[in-house]
Amino acid sequence: MSLLKVLRPSLPILIGTSIMLTLSMGLRQSLGIFMQPLTHDIHISVSDFTLALAVQNLAWGFLQPMAGAMTVRYGFRTITVTGAVLYIAGLALMATAHGLVAIMIGGGVLIGASLACTANAMAMSVSARAVPPTVRSTVLGIVSAAGSLGALVSAPIGQMLNEGFGWRVGLAGFVILSIAMIPAAWYAGRVDSVPLPKPVGDDIGNATAMTAAKTAFSNASFVVMTCAYMVCGMQLVFLTTHLPSYLAICGLDPMLSAQTLGMIGGFNVLGSLFFGWAGQRWNKLALLGAIYILRSLALAWYFMLPATPASTLLFGAIMGFLWMGVGPLTAGAVAEMFGLRWQAMIQGLAFMSHQIGSFLGAYGGGVIYDTFGSYTMAWRIGVALGLTGGIIQLTFALIRPSQPPLLKAA
Repeated sequence: MSLLKVLRPSLPILIGTSIMLTLSMGLRQSLGIFMQPLTHDIHISVSDFTLALAVQNLAWGFLQPMAGAMTVRYGFRTITVTGAVLYIAGLALMATAHGLVAIMIGGGVLIGASLACTANAMAMSVSARAVPPTVRSTVLGIVSAAGSLGALVSAPIGQMLNEGFGWRVGLAGFVILSIAMIPAAWYAGRVDSVPLPKPVGDDIGNATAMTAAKTAFSNASFVVMTCAYMVCGMQLVFLTTHLPSYLAICGLDPMLSAQTLGMIGGFNVLGSLFFGWAGQRWNKLALLGAIYILRSLALAWYFMLPATPASTLLFGAIMGFLWMGVGPLTAGAVAEMFGLRWQAMIQGLAFMSHQIGSFLGAYGGGVIYDTFGSYTMAWRIGVALGLTGGIIQLTFALIRPSQPPLLKAA
């Protein structure tokens, strides 16, 4: 039976989920475009702006388990549509900001809360429930790939509006794009009508939220994956936040940052498809470790050499291929270990670690730049931690390749 035939009943859900994900991630990944003009215009420092994005990542991470747990009680549709509305409000507040408070609330708290309801963990949980296990990893890769297209659209549009009309008009354009998240989230919410597999015995599907969380943190494979996930967040958010500023310091064309973010988005598609396919065939946790190691080597190569347009675009392509492949692998691993009922919450618990790393990548990068006047120390730290986390993840996965869940998964 062809993949399309298997997926036909769930296509509206998967399309809505993909659009919701591509907008929520694409717009967020492009906010760094506005850092230089915004900070100069409303008289805040680079570290102030990056603190707002760091707050966004912390709000996203710490609210993710709550949003995931709430889907069990209120359903995915209620949570995802609420998240779409919060995204629109956050961008609108940023576009009209005249000081740090509005940037902190809009770009930090509101968008962070929205991402907890609309981004990777939620989209992967919706997609995992909508399809049978035999194609789950492949489908997670496809949805993650579709979700990668947002930066291809939002980054060039934002840069064009920013250069032609100013950063406020650029953010207003983002507000208009984000409105499409509401109908997309509504269609994604159709997954509420898809029945869960029937729980068996002491299945975690019968557990309370607290018991499910304790079960997750009693699983050594989950704990190692969660710790390594912190380095992932630190590296990626450091790049999305600070790469435009770094290229400006190097005297390169400002449009290059948008082109590079677009390149990341384009190769995200290939990487997500590949790692979704690979996760259906090989050890998902070992693949995660390999991604972290390869990313760190790419970071070291790029920042050790003088930045040029060609090297920057090639770096964007490499990092893009290794970017969101972690999404289908992490979601698939959580579903295999703990089942579907509490997947969004348990994946959210792992994502808290990712977002602590994101906080360090966004805010720490800004503090290091303000202190030393360069990003050298920041990228060196990112490379060292990335290699360490990747090697530990890969080694543990190979030593314990068949770590079972503590409770039978749904």
